[in-house]
Amino acid sequence: MSTSGSDTGDLSAISSPGMVGRGHELAALRTALSDPPAIVLVEGEAGIGKSRLVQETLATRTSDRRQVLLATCPAFRQPFTLGPVVDAIRPAAEDVAGLGLSGLAGALRPLFPEWATALPPAPEPAEDAAAARHRLFRALAEILDRLNIRLLAVEDVHWADEATLEFLLFLASRPRQRISLLVTYRPGEIAPDSLLLRLSSRQPVGVARLRLTLEPLDVAGTANMVSSMLGGEPVSDEFATFLHDRTDGLSLAIEESVRLMWNRADLVRRGSSWVRHRLGEIDVPPTVRDAVLERAVRLGPAAQAALRAAAVLTDPAAEDTVVEVMEPAGDPASRLVGLAEAVGSGLLREDPRGLVSFRHTLSCRAVYEAIPAPERRAMHRRAAHVLEGVTPPPVAQLARHFREAGDTTAWCRYAEQSADLALASGDGATAVVLLHDLLTNGVLLPADVVRLTGKIPFGLLTGRDRYRELMDALRRVLATGQPTPGEAAEIRFQVARLLLQMEAFAQARIEMERALPDLGHNPAEAARAMMFLGLPYGTTTPAAEHLRWLRRVAQVPASMAPVDQLSIRIGRASGLLLLGEEEGWAEAALIGDDAATTAERLHVTVGHLNVGHMALIWGRYAEASRVLALGVGLAEKYQYRKLRAVGQVTLTQLDWLTGAWDGLAERAGSLATDEDLLQPVSRLAPAMVTGLLHAARGDQDRADECLRLVLEQADRQGGAEYSVEPAGALAKLRLGAGRIDDVLQLTDEPIRFIEGKDTWIWATELAPARVEALLMTGRVSTASDLVDAFAAGVCGRRAPAPHAALATCRAILAQHRGDLLSAADQFALAAEAWQGLPQPYDALLSRERQAGCLLRADRSNAALPVLAETFQGLSALGARGDAMRVMHTLRAHGVEVKRPSWRGGRRSYGDQLSPRELDVVRLLVGGRTNREIATALFLSPKTVARHLEAAMRKLEVSSRTALAVRVVEAGVVTEDPAGDDR
Repeated sequence: MSTSGSDTGDLSAISSPGMVGRGHELAALRTALSDPPAIVLVEGEAGIGKSRLVQETLATRTSDRRQVLLATCPAFRQPFTLGPVVDAIRPAAEDVAGLGLSGLAGALRPLFPEWATALPPAPEPAEDAAAARHRLFRALAEILDRLNIRLLAVEDVHWADEATLEFLLFLASRPRQRISLLVTYRPGEIAPDSLLLRLSSRQPVGVARLRLTLEPLDVAGTANMVSSMLGGEPVSDEFATFLHDRTDGLSLAIEESVRLMWNRADLVRRGSSWVRHRLGEIDVPPTVRDAVLERAVRLGPAAQAALRAAAVLTDPAAEDTVVEVMEPAGDPASRLVGLAEAVGSGLLREDPRGLVSFRHTLSCRAVYEAIPAPERRAMHRRAAHVLEGVTPPPVAQLARHFREAGDTTAWCRYAEQSADLALASGDGATAVVLLHDLLTNGVLLPADVVRLTGKIPFGLLTGRDRYRELMDALRRVLATGQPTPGEAAEIRFQVARLLLQMEAFAQARIEMERALPDLGHNPAEAARAMMFLGLPYGTTTPAAEHLRWLRRVAQVPASMAPVDQLSIRIGRASGLLLLGEEEGWAEAALIGDDAATTAERLHVTVGHLNVGHMALIWGRYAEASRVLALGVGLAEKYQYRKLRAVGQVTLTQLDWLTGAWDGLAERAGSLATDEDLLQPVSRLAPAMVTGLLHAARGDQDRADECLRLVLEQADRQGGAEYSVEPAGALAKLRLGAGRIDDVLQLTDEPIRFIEGKDTWIWATELAPARVEALLMTGRVSTASDLVDAFAAGVCGRRAPAPHAALATCRAILAQHRGDLLSAADQFALAAEAWQGLPQPYDALLSRERQAGCLLRADRSNAALPVLAETFQGLSALGARGDAMRVMHTLRAHGVEVKRPSWRGGRRSYGDQLSPRELDVVRLLVGGRTNREIATALFLSPKTVARHLEAAMRKLEVSSRTALAVRVVEAGVVTEDPAGDDR
């Protein structure tokens, strides 16, 4: 039995990391040791990978492995004399009696009492201790020579006792030396008077010498190391950067952090690469924590106090600042000495500016978390008071220190100042964190709430919990009854903005309408409220009413701030284009490619993503591709993670429409289940693409289930506009299955919504299926009226997709009238219209219908070449189900075609959990019911039950509880799944 710990279902456990980023050092080390004798010194801080480099080197010496001796110096408080050398020799010499040792070897009896019967008698006592030690060294060297040792590798020599270091010096300085030495050590832990400095500074005559200093891995090396632990699969650039920033490229910290995240089910597959489920903070792995605290406890009390002070300060700080934050006990001079000792230990470092900080982030956190809470609060208070005297004041640090010290008033003051600085410098993400924390945890007056909420760049807010927390905080203020009417209106306006970000458009409209009458004192917000009411979301209001609001917004004062003008222009462009108004393109053309301030950059990014989505609806795919690339590029440049995900959703739709299907199922599946960055409405589109791909590839049952669940989810969101596309997609699928009544039922309400709202530009997916179903039930005049209304609704609009759908509707009408040749011509025109977008799949389906009309008109000579071309096109696209249908038609008319051999297909996972089973099990462990799991994953409860049954069968358990326990024990998931904040 095996389980899977990844979304690919084929990786049951992580591996030990490969040798990454040390190729140059490894080659140099091997070269040096290939020509003995040599002395090789490998230095680097703890966890840098010295031992791994030694292991890789020794692993290649397969032919002379018995000629290699490996010794390790343990971190004993009182190391044993020559202990590392003795412990290495003992297992290497099983029978010393046969080594032909001289009488000198009798000096080894005290070190090897178990060999007493095989060693020569002990020699006469030496004249003094130095002579005795020299005799002992000669005896040890003799036994190494008799064992034919050619390489002595000694690790962690910084912990070696003095006798061991003297022995290494003795070996290195011997005439006719035949043994090479390979030693590793941490430079930061070598005492100033250590004998190791003599070994590293002197080069004996005739002995090659090499010193290697290992540096931390860079981001690329970090990514490669993590990849080597995950079966060679790539990791996302974002995750690699995140991990590198928090581990500083230390190999041990990287490895242990990945193992910890794996054990907590915090690593998942997104598309083709591994990512972390949440990119917030990283826990200190126990191995790293213990190693850091063990190093700290070996320091004196003053040095440990300096470590605690530096951990509380976190940021680089001046020496006198660290000294003042240390415990008040003791005079400043002794505290300064303790700081010097802490820096000398290597845990702290001093940069060229004279600022002190921890060398590594995880070390800092390990020490910080070990400080008792009362002491920590007191140190934060001291840090805050010390830093208040700095000019200019470090407001971000002051906000953190006062918060942790429990001084709410000072925290709020400095946090707002810090957020303002972050916004001014373009760091919107930091501002979001600071302002969200203030609004949800601070004690604020209504006026403060109004001011602070207005500063939040809502487009950067991520995580479901953050939305809920902020919404609750704003509603609590309203519930107190303390705000004035103007303040209440501004808070409601912000509530509406928040609901808009959560895609709860109907609720947002209600709040905006309540706020607008009392926003007269704030023209910018009043204009933005009107602009929002002009967006045709969450209401059945006719387009004319929305246009009235949008045209009213066009009259806003020119004195309005540039950022407000930009926001309103983008909103107007989006609203006009959604309503099918050509003037929206003129507004969209005024959006710049970038901006200078954080707020303007955010608006410009949102604007391009909005316009890209509108271009998709209109069928202007080249424009959509260009604008979306610009928007997603800005989102990546400025780290707008949520906006990047939203842009990727639209790009996924564009890929479906334009036939870029390679890898699309994985991209769409990843976005459809991304609950961290995407709201439910945004996840509908990639889920729908998943269903459409199932349909094109001939899996009608899966397609029907997926599209039906998408439609149900869309209906639950409350806005009829969400249901138009999935209703059209599902109607098209059921039309092909002959379920005509279903088609009429599915399209009835959406088409009435479009008619009432007069937004025919939205009818591209819906109208052809509706027209054909009406004709098949004999409602010819109704179908004709629908086509006429569609034509009038898109007349004069440069909207290629609706016009292509209109051409298809006209061809369907012609076919129903029995005018087959005319219908064939009409379908050919429709195919050209679709291909011009380009939308190759619909173009090919129109070609198939063109050929069908020609066949029925006995024009097989004209039909069959068209049909053969269609078959090739559908096969190349990957539309298996449609290609097979066309193949059968060709064969029925005597044309032999070879059945395509598509690569891939649904994978068998054997006794491993499939990706979907893993998704279901993770949510099960998180405490969700079958229905809740179904909602999150766009599955039916029955399908969820089937996945759970399959998982229980594979893991040989008989209940949901046992399944949850088994996957937690196996390390597939944890009982505390990662939260929303990536």
